[in-house]
Order: sequence, then C-alpha cells, then structure tokens
Amino acid sequence: MDAYLSFNLVWALLCLTGLIAAWVINVTGLPGNWIMVAIGAVYCWLMPADSPYAFGWMVVFAMAVLAGVGEGLEFFTSALRAKKAGGSRKGMWCSVIGSILGSVVGVLIGIPVPVIGSLVAALMFSAAGALLGAYLGEKWHGRENKEAWRVGVASFFGSLLGSIAKLLIGLVALLIASLAMLF
Repeated sequence: MDAYLSFNLVWALLCLTGLIAAWVINVTGLPGNWIMVAIGAVYCWLMPADSPYAFGWMVVFAMAVLAGVGEGLEFFTSALRAKKAGGSRKGMWCSVIGSILGSVVGVLIGIPVPVIGSLVAALMFSAAGALLGAYLGEKWHGRENKEAWRVGVASFFGSLLGSIAKLLIGLVALLIASLAMLF
C-alpha cells in the first residue's frame, strides 16, 4: 500500500509541475490555461479514483470554463480598448497581431534573466506590440498621429490588463486543481 501511495504522489507532483509550467507560459500569449486543462484531463483520466490525490471531471470542467474566460479576456481587451478609444477594425486587428508578436520578442529578449526576465519582458513587449500594432493600423486607416497614438496607448493598457487577467484566472484554475488533489 505504501508503494501505491508513493507512486500516486509522484504522479500528482508531476501533474502539479506541469500545471505550474503551463500557467507560466501564459505570459508568452500561448494558451497555457488550455494546456492546464489538457494536463488536468489526462491526470483525471489516468489517476485511479481511489487515490487520495485524484480529482474528478468537475475540476477539469471548472478549469476549462476558467480557461475560456481567460483567453477571451486576453484576446479581446486590447481590441476593445482600442475600439473604445475610437480605433478602426484595422487598428484592432493590428493591435492583436502586434500583441502576439511582441510577446514572442519579449520572451527572446528576456532570456538572459532566467524565468522572471522572460515573463516580465513578454508581458511588457506584448503590451508594447499592441500599442505599435494599433498605432500602425490607425495610420494605415488614415488617422493623424495624435489620434493613432491615443488608440495605441488604449490598446497598450488593454493588452496589459488582459494578460494580467488571464494570469490571475489561470492561477485560480491552478489553485482549484491543487486543492482538489489535497482534499
């Protein structure tokens, strides 16, 4: 029985490590919350129900709902803030594209400072990419510099807020899974 519990504990710790890693990659703009859901689903399916570390499909469902909300917030906050500031469709879509490209550049630039450098750089470069994308999209649409910058700044803050919201929602999903393993 001791070996059985030890074996299950190893799998629970591996699952928890995977969930934390997936949560961290949220900063890059990748769907880390959905990866958490996939890890949780595989864990739920493979972990024996009589294990003290098992959790049920309701936990996976809760994680999936949270992942959907987080992705929606991240994807649309930048574009919606740009639109609210008077931005065009070109500005909104360029903001989203700029945010994605910025997060990838941020991860690469932040590599010299392990983990924290990449995370902070990805967040900031994602927001900066949203600003630049919205600005360029508005210029493409024929707007003046002042108006294009106003839309870009709104997109910057929208992207930053969306990324932070996605991280917080992912943290809630991580806590739900972790607590379900314990109780």
